[in-house]
Amino acid sequence: MYPSTPTHTEELLEIIKENKQEKTTIIKELIDEHKKSKEVQKMSEGVRYYFNESDITNRKIYTYVNDQKVADEDATNNKLPASWHKRLVDQKVSYLAGKPATLTSKIEDDPHQEDIEEQLGDEFEDTLPELIKHASNKGKEWLHPYINEDGEFDYIIVPAQEGIPIYEQSKKKELEAFIRYYELKDDVTKIELWDSEQVTFYEEIDGEVVNDADYDINPQGHFQYGNEGKGFKQYGWERVPFIEFKNNEEAVNDLTFYKQLIDAWELLASDTMNTILDVQSLILVLRGYEGTDLEQFITDLKRYKTILLSDEQGAGAEALQADIPTDATNSQSERLIEQIYQAGQGVNFNTDKFGQSPSGVALQFLYTALDMKCQVLERKFQKALKQFIWFICEYLDMVGKPKPDYKNYSFVFNKTMVTNETEQIANVNSSKGIVSDERLREVHPLVDDAQLETERMEKQMDEYSKNLPKVGEGNEPRED
Repeated sequence: MYPSTPTHTEELLEIIKENKQEKTTIIKELIDEHKKSKEVQKMSEGVRYYFNESDITNRKIYTYVNDQKVADEDATNNKLPASWHKRLVDQKVSYLAGKPATLTSKIEDDPHQEDIEEQLGDEFEDTLPELIKHASNKGKEWLHPYINEDGEFDYIIVPAQEGIPIYEQSKKKELEAFIRYYELKDDVTKIELWDSEQVTFYEEIDGEVVNDADYDINPQGHFQYGNEGKGFKQYGWERVPFIEFKNNEEAVNDLTFYKQLIDAWELLASDTMNTILDVQSLILVLRGYEGTDLEQFITDLKRYKTILLSDEQGAGAEALQADIPTDATNSQSERLIEQIYQAGQGVNFNTDKFGQSPSGVALQFLYTALDMKCQVLERKFQKALKQFIWFICEYLDMVGKPKPDYKNYSFVFNKTMVTNETEQIANVNSSKGIVSDERLREVHPLVDDAQLETERMEKQMDEYSKNLPKVGEGNEPRED
């Protein structure tokens, strides 16, 4: 067998390992391929549909002029996007991350958990829903942990369209390098090449990739301490500091599974509106007059709602009006809506199958498909979040705090769904003595934070105890 030709990725890995300088040509080729790739096109398509810019918004209606196909500017051309994709994605985000996720530890009363939560900060409550939304739109998204200029742990979301992962070739699991690129307003593309120890900065100007002159030290460590000169040290994570958050095993977006159904529904809705507007006016049939040719005939029909006929059929005029197939249109519309929810594994809250006040079992059944879809993303996110905790634990070790074992920590997604609160409260009350009070507070529909509610209950009991009269103080038995 002949040896296979090394890919750009393999060449770049070899150059990085040997610390060669001739990386720029390969980096440019990788970026050019990435920009044109089907993967990035699908990412952009998912984002476009999320912002209600579906294919129907670009639709043109054509006619023939002198046997040439041209856009018909006179035709009624409604374009009715309906935000189906956004509706399904937002439903997924709300279900998985409508309530903040909870960090848990395998160790009871873990002394390090508070340190990890402090590094996560309040910003994490917004970051996680954003990661879910972006991964659902694009198939994946990247999170970049870093140490900022003040020496504090921080993290940012890096758009998947701007990132090229370079994996170890045999198993394609270990991230060996990462290329990040983004364009500035002045037609300059900034490029960063990250490996496990350092980052090299480039920029593309006039089609050529060169070292970025804005950096005096290039390449440099992932982070550094001290001023340039004496005491200045650079450090690396010993791991490429980019974490992939995948939507599913194939890393494809949700739109993949129902785009054609959305397009069909929006086309039907737009064409129906076109028909309604076109038949609002009567079409007059005039007898005794002739149009010049077929093009004139079509123009008169669209502009004047008039048909000209020859005098051979006798002079006169009559009104015509087309009927809209309402029943067939509505039936097909409802069928497509149901198919969109089925393919998108969403919850159709307009359904009439469960009555006015569905029970808990009926509601759980209603959420079954959405829960199945979310479980796929949740499994992928748990692996990514475990990697994220690794960086936090490494940082705690760097700043002199005890280093926790990242494997002890995981996140619980506190899923949100419409519930029958009366039924749920009754179930909680009937479970007292069987299930711990702590667990009952966690599932009680009126409790958002079980720990906070426990603290409130303890405070309430303390106040109650203080107000109880003490034995021997004014409550001795009376002597007759």
